Amino acid sequence: MRTVLVVTAGRSDLGLLRPVMEEIRRRPGLALRIVATGGHLVPEQGLTVRDIEASGLSVDERVDMLQAADTAEAVARAIGVGVIGFSAALARARPDILLVLGDRFEILAAVSAALPLAIPVAHLHGGESTFGAIDESIRHAVTKMSHLHFVSTAAYRDRVIQLGEHPSRVHLVGAPGLDCLQSFVPSPRHELEAFIGMPLDPAPLLVTLHPETLDAGSAHEHAATLLGALEDLGLPVVFTQPNADTGGRIIAEAIRSFVERQHTTAALVTSFGQQRYWSMLGLARAMVGNSSSGIVEAASFELPVVDLGQRQQGRIHGCNVIKAPFERDAILAAVRQAVEPGLRQTLRAMVNPYGDGTASRRIVDVLESARLDRSLVAKVFHDIPLPVDSAGESEGILCGSVKAGEEALASSQKPEDPGADDR
Repeated sequence: MRTVLVVTAGRSDLGLLRPVMEEIRRRPGLALRIVATGGHLVPEQGLTVRDIEASGLSVDERVDMLQAADTAEAVARAIGVGVIGFSAALARARPDILLVLGDRFEILAAVSAALPLAIPVAHLHGGESTFGAIDESIRHAVTKMSHLHFVSTAAYRDRVIQLGEHPSRVHLVGAPGLDCLQSFVPSPRHELEAFIGMPLDPAPLLVTLHPETLDAGSAHEHAATLLGALEDLGLPVVFTQPNADTGGRIIAEAIRSFVERQHTTAALVTSFGQQRYWSMLGLARAMVGNSSSGIVEAASFELPVVDLGQRQQGRIHGCNVIKAPFERDAILAAVRQAVEPGLRQTLRAMVNPYGDGTASRRIVDVLESARLDRSLVAKVFHDIPLPVDSAGESEGILCGSVKAGEEALASSQKPEDPGADDR
């Protein structure tokens, strides 16, 4: 029996990981274990560990690492606490594979603890780019500490290989968060209205604002600018809770103040859960903010998205996304464009660039069949061929030892090995 230990750091990744976890449970040769950390264990983030358990999944380990503040120093301290907590949890569990997703600092702590324990790491959603957040560096660092890679687009596969990962380890699978859409049935509007506490006719804007963590001092300014524009627009708004990032509490406090002033036409939801959140994507007039769900999931609902600032800058997106800076006039113009009925018509039958909703099966096929001997953990940097100068000589030197390492890796992953199959 092969044990796969999955780390989930909050509501933002739970919906993306759930179809993968359910697919793991269906495989007789695999055993699923779950570690809950980060926002899952924090009341102000909705204490969403209860959502995991309510869905029928068992939480085997809890790593409580978030600090009482949301300063940069508190985040740095949380990473250290997380490494200590994950080292103990991994030493107890001793999984065959550690499965992680994305780019949050909680994930950096988990893979840092796995590294000296020589536990193979499988990473989902590598190769992507978010210029306005520390997540950009964390994601690529996690890639270099991982051994199997599951990417959502061909361009991101190329980037992971560019980072020196061997092509046989990088699998193009799509975004697993889209898999549940095939069986998704939206919640009735009256149930959503009762849950949110406000009428949803006319359809509201769905707004998610997270801090740009490379410029955490801008959180107050960004919140004030966006909320001022929303006040000018006068449209009903449903907010979701900001992430537990540096500056997140500043944004949350500004939103709560806005909701109190606009109490009949605005609401803040701490945690929707995937079913209700997707139902809102189908019901909303448009999405506004800087959430990754506006880039990945909203396209499947043909939902117009106004993506603000730098947090998601660099990510591939569909034709439903309108980019705008954190400037009031620019936000007003972009939202007005997004809510035009004619735009919604142009999005009919649009193709989501993040896949066809079958990622989980592809991911678990690899987890089930990959070789877990030393050849997987012992990584060799994969060099991309260097340009050749006019004399026919390479502009750089590829050391013989590196070439030998590449050859050894290639021989250890022969074509008949299912784990080396390029999916």
